[in-house]
Amino acid sequence: MTSYIFRRILLMFPTVIGITLLVFGVMWLSPGGVGGGLLDDAGTLRPEERKAREEYIEKRFGLKRSFIVQYGVWLNNVLPVGAKDPGQGWPGNWRVGFKTPDLGRSFVRERPVTDMIAEALPVTLTLNLVTIPLVYSIAITAGIYTARRRGSTADISIGILFIALWSLPVMWIGVILIGFLANRDVIAIFPIGGLSSPVAGDWAFFPRNGTAGWFADRLWHLAGPVICLTYGGFAFLSKLMRASLLENLSADFVRTARAKGQAERVILFRHVLRNSILPLITVASSILPGLLGGSVIVESIFSISGMGKMSLEAISVRDREVVLSVTLVVAIISTISLLIADICYALADPRVSYE
Repeated sequence: MTSYIFRRILLMFPTVIGITLLVFGVMWLSPGGVGGGLLDDAGTLRPEERKAREEYIEKRFGLKRSFIVQYGVWLNNVLPVGAKDPGQGWPGNWRVGFKTPDLGRSFVRERPVTDMIAEALPVTLTLNLVTIPLVYSIAITAGIYTARRRGSTADISIGILFIALWSLPVMWIGVILIGFLANRDVIAIFPIGGLSSPVAGDWAFFPRNGTAGWFADRLWHLAGPVICLTYGGFAFLSKLMRASLLENLSADFVRTARAKGQAERVILFRHVLRNSILPLITVASSILPGLLGGSVIVESIFSISGMGKMSLEAISVRDREVVLSVTLVVAIISTISLLIADICYALADPRVSYE
């Protein structure tokens, strides 16, 4: 098991490099190259400011060099291990060693990219860490319920409802929630945006005093975004869970268990459920990257300052340092989710070989 996990971790590095290399290549082929966005407004700067920016861009990317060299320079800057100046990192007198990753600086916002990601990443992760347990809890529960009542009115009704939910675009649902359930002239049960209420005002439904009030206020603001990120996932996964359960309920080992006189509840939860959950684990590897992609739309609609909204704004203003850094962070998170899914699959299915 240890060697299996170690090999999977080693495979993460070429995957992340491949993703960032592709995005860097698109940036390099775009008008102006990788540093083009940083030079767009250089004409409005004072001569010393323009010279400082040109020196920064040359040091950061090496724009007069080949594509591979430019990518290598950027990759060395963002990695915690690589070439460094003497006196930096550890060992201090070495040219190569451990160092602090440098994600660059956003000249649009005039801030280090590391600080921007440190503020936005926890917001997006909070959305996804709330969403994923809800998606799987509803999907597994609904899948078991409909599989045990196959062909009943409840099974058909839930199936039609989930297919309808899965077909609804997230953007449309978000606009509907904002327009009707966050509109003071209609119902106004949800906040209009953000993650917290003002200290006072009509929108402060919950008192801000104490931990309980702060927690309730955050949950209230998360309700709309979580609904948008959740309904499509559990609608799809519940159908997958139902199909997997029905397939395993007709297997030979289930007939053998029934012949031994075991109760249906024991057969379902002790023998069938573990095998049936394997497809959900397989799909889990794409759930988190999918939610991160969906966060772009949801965070923009609900005015949430997360990674999705930040990346969309960076693309629109051609803030390429931010785009490259967001790509790196999302690639790392996605590969970690793939690793976790592989480990869970190996733990759930003894037939999976670690060799």
